[in-house]
Formats: sequence, structure tokens, C-alpha cells
Amino acid sequence: MADVHSKEVRSFNMSRIRGKNTSPELIIRKFLFSKGLRYRLHDKRLPGTPDLVFPKLKTVIFVNGCFWHGHLGCRYYVVPKTRTEFWVNKISVNKNNDAKAEKSLTEANWKTIIIWECALKKNVIDDTLKNLLKELKED
Repeated sequence: MADVHSKEVRSFNMSRIRGKNTSPELIIRKFLFSKGLRYRLHDKRLPGTPDLVFPKLKTVIFVNGCFWHGHLGCRYYVVPKTRTEFWVNKISVNKNNDAKAEKSLTEANWKTIIIWECALKKNVIDDTLKNLLKELKED
């Protein structure tokens, strides 16, 4: 199946997709900051470059996009009908990298929290943020 966009349009669309400072990430950051929690951003010294790092709590948060990280069972994760093999491989590599990073962090005694993009939609965001705050304050 051919792509519905020209190569130039597809290239432009893909160039607009960010890996850092995404809308879901900003929602989490603003909420936690408003609750008095302070964190580091995108610490490259840690496996997987977590989105938020709480050194004192020895906790990291990854804010994952459902499509890019292959959130199984999620309505926002749909394998594209064009270049299917490419996308399945790409998402598979992302999932493997996520698993490696989480394993390395766990072995180094870091607590890992993963927030999925779909958990920040209007109908569930309040519960997600409340549970996140509770999880951070445990220990």
C-alpha cells in the first residue's frame, strides 16, 4: 500500500514529532512541580535517559507514547498499514530498549515508574496523577 502523503510531507510530519518535552511529559512535570516535587530532566547518565529523575527518592519516570512504545491493548497503538514491517521492527527495538533500561535501573536499585500517554486522557488523568503522587511518596 502506498503512503497517502508525498515523501516531503511525510518527512515534514515526522520531523515535528518530539522525543523530549512532549505534551504528556509537560502535564506530569507541571503537576509534580505544583505539588512541591523537584526533579532532573532527561539524565543521560542513567539507562534509557528517563524523562524525570528524583535522585533523593532514587526514582525515575518514563512518559511513554502509546504508539512509539507499543502499548499493547491500547487503542492508540495501531500498526500502520504502510511500511508495516519497518514500523513493527522500529517499535520492537523501542520495546527492547525500554526493557533493558528498566532492568538496568532496577539492578542499580532505582524505582521505575512508567506513565502511558493514554493514562493522561481527560477521563482518567485525575486518577493517574493521584496514583502517581501516591507512588512517589511511598517508601
